[in-house]
Amino acid sequence: MPKPLFDELVHEPSRLQICGLLAPVVEARFATVREETGLTDSALSKHLKALEAAGYLEVRKERAGARTATIVGLTEDGRHAFCGHMAALQRLAGVASLRDRRPSSRRRVLIERSVRGHS
Repeated sequence: MPKPLFDELVHEPSRLQICGLLAPVVEARFATVREETGLTDSALSKHLKALEAAGYLEVRKERAGARTATIVGLTEDGRHAFCGHMAALQRLAGVASLRDRRPSSRRRVLIERSVRGHS
């Protein structure tokens, strides 16, 4: 299980969706990612370049007859960043959960420290 780590680059909604689509697969065609996300070619290219520049994504060209297809896939660093980001979001969701409205003693301490720190 990756360590929960909030990643602002991954958190951007379109990039979060892209990473979510790519996480369970080895790679996908640009056209498939475009169709699944509903992004335009230019918007998708911009987000893919940002992920690639961070080392989170690999982009390659594949020739199929007269056509060339763009293939994208998360790198190990990208998969780790996405999984860590999701773990951080899940941790935040657990803290914010309304299932148990009574604050635990740990939450009460954190709230008290927070209030004291801002007084």
